[in-house]
Amino acid sequence: MYLLAIDLEYRVIIGISAMVILFTSFIISFVISHRKKLQYHKDLHILHQEQQRMLTEQNELLEKGVQQRTAELSKQKEELEKTISHLKLTQAQLIQVEKMASLGQLTAGIAHEIQNPLNFVNNFSEVSTELVEEMEEALKKDSKEEAVTIATDLKENLRKIAHHGKRADVIVKGMLQHTQISTGKKELVRINELANEYLRITYNGFSLKDKSFYAVIETDFDERIGKVEVVPQDIGRVLLNLFNNAFYAVIEKKRQLNGSFEPIVAVKTKMGKSGSTDKAETISIIVRDNGCGISSKLVHKIFQPFFTTKPTGQGTGLGLSISYDIVKAHGGELIVETEEGKYSSFEILLPLK
Repeated sequence: MYLLAIDLEYRVIIGISAMVILFTSFIISFVISHRKKLQYHKDLHILHQEQQRMLTEQNELLEKGVQQRTAELSKQKEELEKTISHLKLTQAQLIQVEKMASLGQLTAGIAHEIQNPLNFVNNFSEVSTELVEEMEEALKKDSKEEAVTIATDLKENLRKIAHHGKRADVIVKGMLQHTQISTGKKELVRINELANEYLRITYNGFSLKDKSFYAVIETDFDERIGKVEVVPQDIGRVLLNLFNNAFYAVIEKKRQLNGSFEPIVAVKTKMGKSGSTDKAETISIIVRDNGCGISSKLVHKIFQPFFTTKPTGQGTGLGLSISYDIVKAHGGELIVETEEGKYSSFEILLPLK
């Protein structure tokens, strides 16, 4: 009995000890867990602060980079605007050079055109002066019959002077009409006359610059073509460019062949049909020369601004580019056919409406 009581007491003590140990373990585990949680939150807070610091630094660096890049782009923009402005100015100057070159060609041609009637006026004026002197002598001799004859000749001379004076006036007015600043307004113009007029003026301009210049001119104007609605100054400028190029090409070929070559420039106009209708809907002005032709490697570039096959100082490279734009503005096409060393042909294709 006594042993049983001791055993029971011992078991109770062991149980209580176990509970104490278990509770103590729990407390220790709780404390450790709590400390770990506190340390975790502390570490998390430190990490968050570090992330915030790094993010702030990155933002500052990014902002500085953006500001620096913005400044660089602003500078580049200013430089680009200056470059564009300079290019526009240069282009305007080159276009003006092209216009002045065309004007110079026209002026030379007009001077030659006017020279013929002026020569007639001067010659008949001199002859008329002599006739007046002869008439005075006849009247002094009281030779009325001779005076009447001289007066008849004098009257005829004055009629011829008036005729050639009016001819010069017509030439000047016609050229002023074609060379004045284009208003962009379309007018009804006789295409055949316009083409023939500019062809003659261009040829005369080359003749004045080079007394040895010679080229065969062949024309085939379709008489069915009447008046066509175009901007005469602009189409005249296209024709002048094409004629200039044609005469230049045959001159160069003749020079290359040491003169053993007959230069030919042909100008043709014709009416064309479009689609299945029999009604004419287009007109063509074709300028063909038997000059040097254009290389197949270069022909696709000829309508590009500033492209030229002429030596430096002899071309701005704007003539065909401007001509192309003018024809396009009329709703037409500027078509080229060429074979190097043989010929070049440019066709201005314009709609009738």
